[in-house]
Amino acid sequence: MKLIYPACFYEEKEGGYSVEIPDLLGCITQGNNLEQALEMAEDAALGWILTSIEDEEEIPKASNIKDVKLKNQNGFVTLLLLDIDKYTEKYGSKKSVKKTLTIPEWLNKRAEKIGINFSKTLQEALLNKITNINRK
Repeated sequence: MKLIYPACFYEEKEGGYSVEIPDLLGCITQGNNLEQALEMAEDAALGWILTSIEDEEEIPKASNIKDVKLKNQNGFVTLLLLDIDKYTEKYGSKKSVKKTLTIPEWLNKRAEKIGINFSKTLQEALLNKITNINRK
């Protein structure tokens, strides 16, 4: 699942950029150049969101980029594309919980026939559902 959040980039007098993701309270980072600042912003935002998911906290809805106001004139606003699935695979909690569920036999047979990974599919569906509920 991918999420999009606006980020404010500010050029610093000493060089480099500071970055704030206004919808994610306290999510601030920096980089020595624009490329590094963008990478750091994505990592900081993904870490913030993953921590919220693991702590069972609500994920804030992203603001419309047009509504984001800069704190000073030496900055710009852009959008971050955040791949939460990829980040979770790399940095998420490795602790698993076993769940028993029931599905129709015909669905099970068809899914097994085409090689669907049930655990991965359920994880993706649950994460998608949680995120969409929090966006409403």
